[in-house]
Amino acid sequence: MNLHHGYGPPSDERDAAALLHEALDLGYNFLDTATIYGFGKNEALIGETLKDRKNGYVQASKCVLLYDGEKRRIDARPESIKAACEASLKRLQRDVIDLYYMHRPDKTVPIEDSMGAMADLVKAGKIRMVGLSEMGEGLLRRAHAVHPVSAMQSEYSLLTRNPEIAVLDACKELGVTFVPFSPVGRGYLADNPPAPKDYHAADMRRIFPRWTEPYWSENLPLLKQAQELAGDLGLTTSQLAIAWTLAKDPDCVPIPGTTNAKHLRDNFTAAQVSLTPEQVAHLDAVFTPEAVKGPRYNEMAQASVDTEQYAFELAAG
Repeated sequence: MNLHHGYGPPSDERDAAALLHEALDLGYNFLDTATIYGFGKNEALIGETLKDRKNGYVQASKCVLLYDGEKRRIDARPESIKAACEASLKRLQRDVIDLYYMHRPDKTVPIEDSMGAMADLVKAGKIRMVGLSEMGEGLLRRAHAVHPVSAMQSEYSLLTRNPEIAVLDACKELGVTFVPFSPVGRGYLADNPPAPKDYHAADMRRIFPRWTEPYWSENLPLLKQAQELAGDLGLTTSQLAIAWTLAKDPDCVPIPGTTNAKHLRDNFTAAQVSLTPEQVAHLDAVFTPEAVKGPRYNEMAQASVDTEQYAFELAAG
């Protein structure tokens, strides 16, 4: 996503292509994209750049969150899912997508109907595995009853621990791989995170409360403790954050995004870090859900997902 939107202007196409090749050269073997990323441009970049290397990694993409021009919309009708898949296959220059997610819940379409379309795509050989994104335990169980769900993607980090309410346990029970996105807290869990005043005009963090003032500054005491532990261990703070997600769920597949080659390398080596139970417990105690200030989404974004919230979050509105 970062290569085309989210945290600033799109990357130079040559630089983006070089980063993708470097990722595979390093040993990354899972790339996550979506129809909405760059309004199709991200899929097209991956398809063209890696057309001669597509057997060397697992390719994931997502449907349901679609676009008309530059206007987003959610559409999980069976016919829309199938049409979106055909368009993604063309942009990715593939005959089959390894893992295909429903990017968001569509509250106007029963998930059983949407999953029926996903199952049809598996039977047709268009996709290999079905995934869900930003959905709660209830939708996961309903979807899984129609067709096996292989992966559940949701935001999970020291700053955002909501999957611990129910989804992580449900994934373990059902044999679903959990895929945490934004494991470095949208860049906050870093040695030198950008301050809100430095965000680009196109940076999505400008509308997410937790990444703006006063909450950005109110969470700095928590960040400082993570930075101190990372320094003691000879790690970057981002490496510590990724290692924490792997310690919490050794079977999970965190997907940090970046446009920076150094961060790409740092993120990759985080998989080699083993935190002790005491270090994990320390971080858990510092970053309790109640201690982290500010909601992760604004009201409109929260309405588009089905992830569980803590009682104190619901009470705050």
